[in-house]
Amino acid sequence: MFSERALWLAWSRIPGIGPILLKRLQQHFQTLEAAWEASPKELGAVDGIGPQTLEVMVAARAKIHPEQLLKTHERENPCFWTPADPGYPQLLLEIPDPPPALYYKGQVQPQEQQATTPAIAIVGTRDPSDYGRRWARKLSSSLAHQNFTVVSGLAYGIDTEAHQSCLDVSGYTIAVLGTGVDMVYPWKNQKLYDQIAEQGLLVSEYPAGTQPDRSHFPRRNRIIAGLSRAVLVMEAPGKSGALITAHLANDYGRDVYVLPGSLDNPRSMGCLKLLSVGAQAILSEIHLLEMLGTMPRLQVVASAAPSAKAAPSHSSHALIPNLAPELQTVLQSLTAEPTAFDVIVQQVGLAAAAVSSALLQLELLGLVSQAPGMRYQLS
Repeated sequence: MFSERALWLAWSRIPGIGPILLKRLQQHFQTLEAAWEASPKELGAVDGIGPQTLEVMVAARAKIHPEQLLKTHERENPCFWTPADPGYPQLLLEIPDPPPALYYKGQVQPQEQQATTPAIAIVGTRDPSDYGRRWARKLSSSLAHQNFTVVSGLAYGIDTEAHQSCLDVSGYTIAVLGTGVDMVYPWKNQKLYDQIAEQGLLVSEYPAGTQPDRSHFPRRNRIIAGLSRAVLVMEAPGKSGALITAHLANDYGRDVYVLPGSLDNPRSMGCLKLLSVGAQAILSEIHLLEMLGTMPRLQVVASAAPSAKAAPSHSSHALIPNLAPELQTVLQSLTAEPTAFDVIVQQVGLAAAAVSSALLQLELLGLVSQAPGMRYQLS
């Protein structure tokens, strides 16, 4: 009998089994142990496993002993989570391709891992203007002051400004790397890397010793988006990794906010394109905080979430104790069918910013989920 932790690692070592197919296996068989013991015929019934993949999979599986692999791997990588571990970030479990192993270095905050402290990503170009740098610093420090976690990718430019400004006001920041967590890239960010290890957290889906590779950085953007409740794009040209992060965030049901820029500035073209397809403009620090909501760490309210999730009826949701009046009002306006944001605003008679803040808090509590097109429904 093998542990699920060992099996997440073992399956990830089989050629042709990426994060999407691995999650599909887990969902199909309920446990990865059942998948590991499944016959070739049973494995072949899983969507995405063709004859060639199946042949390679069965041959590779026969050569791996999951517990021995785990024991060897832990010697070189003592700090990592799999989706079977309680420390694994809960928000990453929502995405279709969570990393089977997430390596970490630094200071783990359990409340952040459990999403009771909301995380906001700040991304953008590696070559920002003074305007972009200034606003990245202002917004990062403002978020940190309100106890948001700031997530970014340790790259030059906007990422660096976001991390450093958060640390400067004693905030908590997470850097998602495209290398092993023992590697510094870019090397000029060695000092920032060391600061994050002392005050924040470095994470990566790549094991110790993994060198930078061009293909790693677009892939790590899904982790930035997956860890975050919202993504802020400061400046981004028409083709930018920040735009990949923003599009992934949208696919994952996260909100996307954009710093407006000038039509004369090539660094703003990506942001302007995002605005044209529904991203929300950041008009000031206060405006952003109003849209996000200043979300405290609500242990008492959060404890109501499991019973609320188990409740099947609308009336049961409406009776959840300890919710603030505005949250209760917004919750009571929702049903199991998605409702447009504008309709919710009209129904409850509150300001749009207050409704947006309430919905985000309810989503954090697991009571509400967002559907495409700014629509919301009971979870």
